[in-house]
Amino acid sequence: MIQASKLVAQGQGLAPVLLQRAGTVELDWDVRQKSRFAATDSQGRALGVFLPRGTLVRGGDVLVAEDGSLIHVLAAHQPVLVITHCPQHGTPFDLTRAAYHLGNRHVPIELQPGHLKIEPDHVLADMLRSMHLIVTAQDLPFEPEGGAYAAGGHHHTQGHGHDHAHDGHAH
Repeated sequence: MIQASKLVAQGQGLAPVLLQRAGTVELDWDVRQKSRFAATDSQGRALGVFLPRGTLVRGGDVLVAEDGSLIHVLAAHQPVLVITHCPQHGTPFDLTRAAYHLGNRHVPIELQPGHLKIEPDHVLADMLRSMHLIVTAQDLPFEPEGGAYAAGGHHHTQGHGHDHAHDGHAH
C-alpha cells in the first residue's frame, strides 16, 4: 500500500504535463470528506491516504504519495437531488430561500448560480417541492460548500483578502 499524506489544492503550481501523467482516483463525497481512507487509483495501486484532520478533498485536488507520485482526485458521480426554481410558480430567489432552510438543518449543499445540489433525502425533497421548487434525482459529482470555518473550504484564485477589521489607515 502506498501512503499519501500531502494534498495540493486543485494541483496549484504543478506543471500540466505532471498532471497528465498522474494516476487518478474517483471518490464520492462521503470518502472525500474524510482525512483517512483507502482507495485504488487508475494504475491499480492500493492507496492509504492520511491527511491532517478536517481536510476536505475536492475534485481537482492532487494527492502526493510517499514515493513522489501524484494522484489526481476526481469527484465521482453519485446520487444527488438537483433543485431548481419553478419558472411558472416562482423566481430564482426561491433557491436562496431553499439554501437558507437547508443550511438551518446543517445539510451539505452545493451552491450553483442556477441550482442547488444535496444528497438524497425524501423528507427534504418533499419540503422543497412544497416550496414550489423542482427536485430531480440525478447522478452527478457533488461538491458541497465547506462552510465558513472549514479547513480548505473555499479556494480563492484572485489572491485577495477579506480583512474588513481595518479602517484603511496605517497604525
